[in-house]
Amino acid sequence: MTVLTFKKNFIIGLMLFALFLGAGNIIFPPKLGQLAGSDLAIAMFGFLITGVGLPLLAILAIAHAGGDLRSIADRVHPVFGLVFTMIVYLAIGPFFGIPRTATVSYEIGIIPFLSGGTADAQWPLVIFSILFFAITIGLALNPAKLVDRIGKFLTPILFLVIALLAVKSFVDPIGSIKSPDEGFGTHPFFKSFVEGYLTMDVIAALIFGSVITSAIHAEGVKTSKGLMKSMIIAGSVAAIGLSFVYISLGYIGATSIGSIGLQENGGIVLSLASELLYGSFGPIILAVTILFACLTTSVGLVSACAQFFSQAVPSLSYKKFVVIFAVFSTVVANVGLTQLISLSIPVLLMIYPLAIVLMLLSFVDNAFGRRPVVYVLALFGTALVSIFDGLAGGGIVVEPVANILQHLPLYEQQIGWLLPALVGAGIGYVITLVSPATTSKR
Repeated sequence: MTVLTFKKNFIIGLMLFALFLGAGNIIFPPKLGQLAGSDLAIAMFGFLITGVGLPLLAILAIAHAGGDLRSIADRVHPVFGLVFTMIVYLAIGPFFGIPRTATVSYEIGIIPFLSGGTADAQWPLVIFSILFFAITIGLALNPAKLVDRIGKFLTPILFLVIALLAVKSFVDPIGSIKSPDEGFGTHPFFKSFVEGYLTMDVIAALIFGSVITSAIHAEGVKTSKGLMKSMIIAGSVAAIGLSFVYISLGYIGATSIGSIGLQENGGIVLSLASELLYGSFGPIILAVTILFACLTTSVGLVSACAQFFSQAVPSLSYKKFVVIFAVFSTVVANVGLTQLISLSIPVLLMIYPLAIVLMLLSFVDNAFGRRPVVYVLALFGTALVSIFDGLAGGGIVVEPVANILQHLPLYEQQIGWLLPALVGAGIGYVITLVSPATTSKR
């Protein structure tokens, strides 16, 4: 039985850290820090649950289930497994996640160095996105080399430039921490918990799990025990790295209000803060950070999506899907960052709770013989709320339904799906006790 050394697992963990650390992971914590102010500790705790804890559980769920999201989703029903997995891959992939890596790279890493007139033109984004995804194709065409390319080379550079910002911010803070923003102080934990949705890390973890599984298998690990051990070590390395980044960037935001004021988004916060911390060299550090972070995430997402769809559609090879997704993402990226974020919010509000419930049930489904009825009823209860949350996030409020759902606990905090999910799972479990059936083999 092949068992990987700690060094090899550590390198895989660095790869996983780099895959996770994309655009949203860098631009959301500074803004969170500005809004949370003196409530940063409790706000960051909520953010770390959705930004670190749940993604780590998702990675372990994938390893526990055998290596991919569909192996979990099929436990509900094969049709659901295929449809839901495709929706997740398309959402985190070519529709939103992959194009966002290019648009954030451009708007934060490139635009500050362009002249005013050029920055307002469309063609620089077109040229940049073509180059960005051409590099993505080159790095993603051979998934067996992802560990070496990302874990050994790109991640250390990425971590170094982030550390430059983080260490300076703690040693020489920009300013003092102010009171929390008026609209943030009531429920800082829950608001930050939901804010973590925007990083897309839980559904990203359900996808990156297959990439990490393939990397571990490529090193000769074939047993489920060996896979789980490597996943725990690699996931822990990534979790520690992400926590350091989130806390550091959140602290930069929290100490920046007095110097730069409350800004529209975290990208602007980091841009102004980096200049205060390192002068004219600051924006260069930030540009390198963003470019490397977004590039590694882009490579991981393109690779994962290509792996899944090449298996679902065998007539097209992995390499063809790499090119297809990269070209499609190039086109979508030119829609613009603001439009991409506004379009993604409703979709994330719909599918994120479903992904969380599905993942958590996969750890305990031996207790109910993996009976589909528990999955179905839990997900049905979740969907009753999350679908309407998503519609509301897109500006479509169904008043009669909203009037009923608003009585649910935590509904105002956009976690109203929790109780229906628990009730659905509970009813399903009771059904399994009173209605004997053969244990599901899916």
